[in-house]
Amino acid sequence: MTVPDDRPAGAAPDDRPRGRGTDPRVPVDAWTPSPLALDRAAFRRAQRRRSLLVALVSTVLVVTAVVLVVVNAPGWERARTAFFDPAMAWESLPAILEGLWLNLRVWVVAGVVGTLLGLGLAVARTSRVPALFPLRAFAIGYVDLFRGVPLLLVLLLVGFGLPALRLEWLPTSGAFLGALAIVLTYTAYLAEVFRAGIESVHPSQVAAARSLGLTRAQTTRRVVLPQAVRNVTAPLANNLVSLQKDSGLISVLGAVDAIRAAQIATTGSYNFTPYVVAGILFFLVSFPLTRAVDAYQARRGWGRSLATVSGAGDIR
Repeated sequence: MTVPDDRPAGAAPDDRPRGRGTDPRVPVDAWTPSPLALDRAAFRRAQRRRSLLVALVSTVLVVTAVVLVVVNAPGWERARTAFFDPAMAWESLPAILEGLWLNLRVWVVAGVVGTLLGLGLAVARTSRVPALFPLRAFAIGYVDLFRGVPLLLVLLLVGFGLPALRLEWLPTSGAFLGALAIVLTYTAYLAEVFRAGIESVHPSQVAAARSLGLTRAQTTRRVVLPQAVRNVTAPLANNLVSLQKDSGLISVLGAVDAIRAAQIATTGSYNFTPYVVAGILFFLVSFPLTRAVDAYQARRGWGRSLATVSGAGDIR
């Protein structure tokens, strides 16, 4: 866009920058920040550099202090041999990796099944249809029961109680029964997450959908659930990360997962390095997931809402 030149003939060119509010004919590219805005930006950059330097120095001091305390402990040599033996770690790694593959399969299956069942329980619990009251009462009782019983106890009851029934059609492997116990427990937690998401949808959304002629089922499927799932994506992902770690509890039923493989490798040698190897492998699986969840929360949460506010970096 060309700005018309309305200066008198022979006048010197005007090189002063103009703001957008001064002359609407001036293109956007002609705007430059004021000296005060530049000073504020420089101050914030210096403040961020100073904060980064302080955080780095404090982290180095804390890590150094912890290392010195551990290394100078009287039993450090014995602990290093029992927990950080490279030869033992390399020897037990293949078996632990094979067991970790079982943990990952249990995690995926239990996560998918628990998510679907939890969504169904949440829809049943939030339904106000009188004919569905028995289903709603069942959902409330189920959630209260399995949220109140420890997962380890559910594993023991399912792992030793169901085989006692001698049902020919029921698999009795430790992996199946462990996955079943995890599904029973995490379905209750996931149902509460979905219920919070459903109740977070404003009633006006439902009223608008019904006024357009949608039925209750159509309103729930096309209006409520899409918004509810989006609202609880971060807490839902956090529960699935916790499920990944709790999949290691199936070892109490005899399933040869990563923890059970580490226990077998430790038997007889009293060298606990395989447990450390299993812990590192679980961490390597869960760490990218937790970072992804935190990044998603930062992008959609309170931090993002303050990103465009002047001075927000000081209060976050």
